[in-house]
Amino acid sequence: MTDMRRTLLWVVFSMSLVLIWDAWNRHNGQPSLFGPPPARPAASAPPAAATGTAALPAPTAGTTGAATAPGAVPAGTAAPAVAVQPVTVTTDVVKATLDPTGGTLVHLELLGYHDQNDRTKNVTLFDRSAQRMYVAETGLIPPAGGTTLPNHQTPMTLLPGETTLKEGSNTLEVKFESPEVGGVQLVKTYTFRRGDYVVGVRHEVVNRSGSAINPQLYLQLVRDGNPPPGESKLYFTFTGPAVYTDEAKFQKVEFSAIEKREAGDKQGHATSADNGWVAMVQHYFASAWLVDGGSGAKVPREFYSGKLDMPNPTTGQNARVYRMGMFLPVGEVAPGSSKAFESQLFAGPQEENKLAALAPGLELVKDYGWFTILAKPLFWLLTQLHKLIGNWGWAIVALVVVLKVAFYWLNASAYRSMAKMKAINPKVMEMRERLKDKPQQMQQEMMRIYREEKVNPLGGCLPIFVQMPFFIALYWVLLSSVEMRNAPWIGWIHDLSAIDPYYILPLLMTGTSLLQTWLNPTPPDPVQAKMMWIMPLMFSVMFFFFPAGLVLYWLTNNILSIAQQYLINKQLGVLGK
Repeated sequence: MTDMRRTLLWVVFSMSLVLIWDAWNRHNGQPSLFGPPPARPAASAPPAAATGTAALPAPTAGTTGAATAPGAVPAGTAAPAVAVQPVTVTTDVVKATLDPTGGTLVHLELLGYHDQNDRTKNVTLFDRSAQRMYVAETGLIPPAGGTTLPNHQTPMTLLPGETTLKEGSNTLEVKFESPEVGGVQLVKTYTFRRGDYVVGVRHEVVNRSGSAINPQLYLQLVRDGNPPPGESKLYFTFTGPAVYTDEAKFQKVEFSAIEKREAGDKQGHATSADNGWVAMVQHYFASAWLVDGGSGAKVPREFYSGKLDMPNPTTGQNARVYRMGMFLPVGEVAPGSSKAFESQLFAGPQEENKLAALAPGLELVKDYGWFTILAKPLFWLLTQLHKLIGNWGWAIVALVVVLKVAFYWLNASAYRSMAKMKAINPKVMEMRERLKDKPQQMQQEMMRIYREEKVNPLGGCLPIFVQMPFFIALYWVLLSSVEMRNAPWIGWIHDLSAIDPYYILPLLMTGTSLLQTWLNPTPPDPVQAKMMWIMPLMFSVMFFFFPAGLVLYWLTNNILSIAQQYLINKQLGVLGK
């Protein structure tokens, strides 16, 4: 039974190593050892024209009808010969760059968040540079056989107006106007609001042709498959597209799944609904296209994703990018009339409570994985403690204390069982030495000792296994919460989401892990005894590369466990045995 207990500990340690290896593989684009086989959706579109924008998307036949051929570049929409300067828009929380070609959002800095690698710079979410490609595009698609309409490749004109949010103003409108394309003009209006990461995007379709039109609007997010700047290679967080509907719920779409699609296969995610949104997710931040019909009205939409190769406008070389978007019907627009369509673009931090208020299910972009059911209440408790204490580091310490108090009697049972095992350890070792050539008799004698001493060899393991899901869920809460970014604790810890610059916390955690090993019963097998000392050292290595907030959480847990185990060992008189 002692061997069984140690086997369980070895299983935990081995699974930890396997999970780390799996996270490394997924970070580098390899398939997961545990995940389902990748979904296999539609073929990629041909390369776009050399404008630095994605090819024109096309709906599949079905809910919203067919359109122009996939990837077709509409006539008369090539970029102008003379380059038009991008427009920079600044509010109190974002600095955005809009390209007059299509009125596309091509750069977005979050002014309240510092870059992990260079704290003098802001976090850049959208970007179109030699290193990255991540943009938000929109445009119109005509019905099958219809003439070309204004889209994200159409050069537009910036209408006069302010581009900086002034003191005393709460909103800022930036308006682009396209030329007539196929007798149709598109007026695109961005509305930025003070203190808000949600941008209103209004599309007004003006029909100057002699016949009615029935166009569709597409809203899409396009980005490369590279991990975000500053992303750790040791632990894995999801980066990629996502889609949500009331029926299918939250669905992540791996870049690798898009790569492995074959022509004619299904998308691998929800393709149509009268609700829902599309998003691009990365560690701490996300972007999403949101559509609300207003007054509870349902708007039918078709979701799509895909890959394509397109030229980078900075380097001139082709780059592989992925897109996630949706088509929406504008409705019939009579000759000489216009119709407007309202949408919203969220681009900012994954602040769980604010996301939940924006759209159903949007808070799920903050992904806790399998432990969501436990992680959500733990995050709520963490935020309540932060409101009382005012410091995220001390809130983490307080939350671990609360969990330890909640599991006090369960832990006490485990440590009492381990203390009893420690007390009878000399008798067990003497018996093993005496009967080392008689394994069957040794096992019987060991069971007799356990019965007489009223010791359960598994009593120290089962309570720990019961608590593991809670502490793993808390691990994901701390890893996923953007509130940890730039959040100081004490002294040298200025950012709980960054590595401890002096490795003080990881060293302390290693020391406490070794102290816990000393307090535990010594295995009778000399080889096992040595490995029980080596194991915490090996396990502690990865904490040197973990964010300080996570290490603080484990260190606090270790210290409280040691204190409780020390007191119980002292009460039972087995300290130092």
